[in-house]
Amino acid sequence: MVIDGEIPQGAPIPRLIQVTPELAEILLSRAVVNRRLDWGQVDFLADSIIRDEWQLTHQGIALDGPLDTGRLLDGQHRLNAIIKAGISVWIYVFEGLPETAFPVLDTGKRRSGVDTLSSTGEKYLPLLHSTIRHVLLFKNMPDSSWSGNRARIANGRILAAYNEDSDMYREAVAMGRALSKHVFASQTGAAVGYFVTTEAAPAVKVDSWIDGLTSGANLEIGDPRLALIKVPHMKRRGRKRRYTMREQVAIYIKAWNAWVQEEKIENLRLKKTEEMPIPVEVKFDR
Repeated sequence: MVIDGEIPQGAPIPRLIQVTPELAEILLSRAVVNRRLDWGQVDFLADSIIRDEWQLTHQGIALDGPLDTGRLLDGQHRLNAIIKAGISVWIYVFEGLPETAFPVLDTGKRRSGVDTLSSTGEKYLPLLHSTIRHVLLFKNMPDSSWSGNRARIANGRILAAYNEDSDMYREAVAMGRALSKHVFASQTGAAVGYFVTTEAAPAVKVDSWIDGLTSGANLEIGDPRLALIKVPHMKRRGRKRRYTMREQVAIYIKAWNAWVQEEKIENLRLKKTEEMPIPVEVKFDR
């Protein structure tokens, strides 16, 4: 319901403006308070701009006066990201926000990736989100660390990836839940391994691979499926330590590649400096 009436006196006025890196520098020079920046967030936003994934939303820049003289109350991270990207973006600028509003800015809860996927109606949303995120990391930075600020993935990219291949992600989540009961990998690790290998080799009849891993029946020494089942947890100072997600996916792929190429392997290991293996491609004949 829309209620007509007079705009309250002193209400901030929003303007849609294309903010250039030069304008961003000017606005930052007029910051009321220079709060400590989260440079990881700046890098994340800048990367979104560079990838042309910047989304215009209600969130923008807040000034206590007009654009040409107002002091900056909110928007440091966005402005620094524009400068770092070196690209202009459209953004709402709110002019005339009272300085007394500064303490309550940015106190809302940030929307998580799981929240973004909630509209899909899928089950196991945390696992689905983690699977999509790590598939994207595998495809875009296979030999870098999959943790830290550089490994953050924008919610929009997560949802777009799901929409492009929802059936396959749904299947990968189901397989991850099933396979993790029989191999060393977590549900996410098994789901990502399943996704990237079967995506690369759609012509392979995967049922035999799954049956071997889940039952272990009639597997001979040297069968890559048996080697994967027997992968132990790494130990450090007497305590068990799980492999990192990247290590889990790499070992899964090594076993898969050996199985597809009918190679014998008894022990699956991953050297610290070893690059991410590439899944064997087996396409349908045309």
